[in-house]
Amino acid sequence: MDVAKLSSEQTRAQDGLFVSQCNLLGLQKSLPLKWPTPAEMPASPKKRYRSEYVYAWQAALADPEQIMIWKDLPEFDLLLRLVDFSGLRPVLAHLLGWKTGRGWEPFDPVSFFLLVSWQIAHRWTRSQMLKNLTDERYCDYAAYFGFRRGVYPTEGGVRYFLTTLGQNSDAEGQTVTVEQGETLIQVAVQKLNLLLVQAVGIMRQMPVLSPTVWEQALLCPDGQIHDAASNLRCISVTESCYQPVTPDHPRLCPAKAKERKGCECNDRACARVCQHATPRDQAARYIVYTGSNQPSGNPNASTRSEAKDHEGGKARYGYRSLPLRLADPQRRFSVTLFDDVQPANGHEDVPSAALLLQLKLHYPDLQVEAVAGDAGFGYEAFLHTVYAKLHARRVVDRRRHQTDQDKDQWIIRGYDDCGCPVCQYGYGLNSYGFDRERQRHKWCCDKACLHGKNPRIQLPLVSYPPPDCPYQAHEHLHGRVISVGERFADASIRLVRDIPFGSPTWKALYHRTRNAVEGRNATFEDWGFKRMPVFGLLRSKALIFLADVLDTLTTLARLVREATLACQLT
Repeated sequence: MDVAKLSSEQTRAQDGLFVSQCNLLGLQKSLPLKWPTPAEMPASPKKRYRSEYVYAWQAALADPEQIMIWKDLPEFDLLLRLVDFSGLRPVLAHLLGWKTGRGWEPFDPVSFFLLVSWQIAHRWTRSQMLKNLTDERYCDYAAYFGFRRGVYPTEGGVRYFLTTLGQNSDAEGQTVTVEQGETLIQVAVQKLNLLLVQAVGIMRQMPVLSPTVWEQALLCPDGQIHDAASNLRCISVTESCYQPVTPDHPRLCPAKAKERKGCECNDRACARVCQHATPRDQAARYIVYTGSNQPSGNPNASTRSEAKDHEGGKARYGYRSLPLRLADPQRRFSVTLFDDVQPANGHEDVPSAALLLQLKLHYPDLQVEAVAGDAGFGYEAFLHTVYAKLHARRVVDRRRHQTDQDKDQWIIRGYDDCGCPVCQYGYGLNSYGFDRERQRHKWCCDKACLHGKNPRIQLPLVSYPPPDCPYQAHEHLHGRVISVGERFADASIRLVRDIPFGSPTWKALYHRTRNAVEGRNATFEDWGFKRMPVFGLLRSKALIFLADVLDTLTTLARLVREATLACQLT
């Protein structure tokens, strides 16, 4: 069979090491996989719960026939049998901010974690999930999660769980310092990433990842937009729209500042919050302007007289998740190492650079080979972090600038619109590879002017081949030779790439890692996360992090099932 036409599942089925080590019978002695609770994590201060999760399949692990039946289960059901989540209890108690055992008797946080994961996996609404929890058809799941018959959480309980997780994620004020030129930017650390780190730790308990992926890691961050649960009313809404207004302190309308009709905010409907804002999604933001004929009462109606007053694109109003993905090109799957959530209009480069800076703390043995990203990451903070802090290669799409269209500028600055060096006579230099130890990219002209090559830019008043070029002399064996490190000679970093942009190697690494992100985005859309099912940044953040954890764990379950089926065929 043509290897290039093999599906991901077929590729893994032909991996003998993967099949032999990751099938259910091969894992029997290692099951259940234990949730890796950090050694320094204190036990939960709560001693009694209204529910109690206990791993329910310990007796079945001794029977190979029962274990082999698991291969036919859905991914979520198989996951429940593969992993003992008891070690997650102190972690969730810490993330929920529980400091004392006094007070009310809560539900076991592991029960809530599994309940929300069950909801995500089945694409149910919160009310549907709670109704099914009480249904006799699902009484076995209620028992698996640790709920006692007739004692179930309410919608308010689920909201509390998500809200508190989101609220405590960055409540301690821990930050990471990102360098952006001479400016230092503080980015909040999200404690919810502990769940992702531990989920990846479960995956590393068994040899699901290929042997080389951790020593030559290929990373790719990206942003996915999630529409807010609230309906968009005003595209210009900002934080000031949610501040109370008084006669002494009038509210300035950001829509009017953009020459739109906006809102006067001078009546009782706007006293606390502008009537065109979305109080339950105060952090949601609009990211792309699309013009249209607006009704007279719409605050988005333009006050400009021009007939053409619009830009192309799709309007989105909500939040942006920023997963940092690890791609396994050999076994053709990927996992999320970290994540962050912010308003949709936030930049991706600085928070993603902060995630990269946290790798050494949570994944100290990870050796990063390359970091890929789209043009949105082609900024100083991100490119500098990849090069100077991770000592990895930058495989980032080019961020264009209007000066790139002027080829005369290429001669002046010394490089073209793709970051390829250009000599003073308009000839492009050839790449001689990247020196990993010295972290520099060597380029040579190879005396192209003497070998009948045409220049990239034909200069007026210059005869070709140029007789004045000093690099044509015999002592310059390869002609002009330059080395590019972090920046070009003009101190620009925007187009510097450690692999020539557009080369076969660049394309292979870029598409390999970009596919890792697109797979995660497709899963989230399938789970109904194109529009958030909950209100507010805090609940959205918690739900997105929990979904990323579930994505990692269900990927593990899927790979175990594939290995088991492939093992039966051999």
